[in-house]
Amino acid sequence: MKTRFAPSPTGYLHLGHAFSAIECQSLAKKLGGELILRFEDIDFTRVREEYYEAIIEDLAWLGIQPEAVPWKQRDRSEAYQAALDDLIARELVYPCFCTRQELARVDAPHERTPIYAGTCRGLKSETVEQRKKAGEPFAWRLNAQKAYELTGALRFSDTRFGEIEVDPLRLGDVVVARKDIQTSYHIAVVVDDAAQGVTHVVRGEDLLDSTHVHRLLQAIWNYPEPTYYHHRLICDENGKRFAKRHQALAIRELRAQGVSVEDIYERLRAEG
Repeated sequence: MKTRFAPSPTGYLHLGHAFSAIECQSLAKKLGGELILRFEDIDFTRVREEYYEAIIEDLAWLGIQPEAVPWKQRDRSEAYQAALDDLIARELVYPCFCTRQELARVDAPHERTPIYAGTCRGLKSETVEQRKKAGEPFAWRLNAQKAYELTGALRFSDTRFGEIEVDPLRLGDVVVARKDIQTSYHIAVVVDDAAQGVTHVVRGEDLLDSTHVHRLLQAIWNYPEPTYYHHRLICDENGKRFAKRHQALAIRELRAQGVSVEDIYERLRAEG
């Protein structure tokens, strides 16, 4: 059994991160398995070097000691490119030239967003080539329906929500390679979980919808199916989940204020 805690080094750990890391460690201990740390740092525009060590320090202060040397996704670009090339070769993705203004939204794995209308799905090949030659930037989108026709019916098991049937259109044709970084959360997390032998994926319930996409990709590449646990979210006084903007509730800030580890654990138990 192996699970992972996979924060993004784009800010300091907050209470929501702490809860997720504690849940990961608790499951690993319960099942006699291994907890590893992985840095999800493909979004290089937001990553800061000082956050890597800060995350490790905060985890140690919380009594969480992942095994092995942590992977950094920024070192895994070749693996992600190979995965994308496979999807391109199998015609399971298509170029999307839509701008943010045209979409009127930003694709992000943690937020529910309007389903993409498929504007670029039916572009003729000659049109695509012309736009590419003109230097027009584009992303790659998964043709969700076509992928599902290849894989057939799928399910995934979540220890909190039970057996869930995959809905290939739940998030529509998601971006699997962004214009700026030529990969995405969806490809990176699926490829790395398989490469690292992760058997149990522990993460917040805000990512439950993304699991429908991940099961599709796992089936396409014949990857093992992990067991999932999408835990509840720790929210602020307004009922909104914690984010990097909640600096007052960063673990480092709470430590500086004299809050003890026991206080943190008690607060998280109370909010459960």
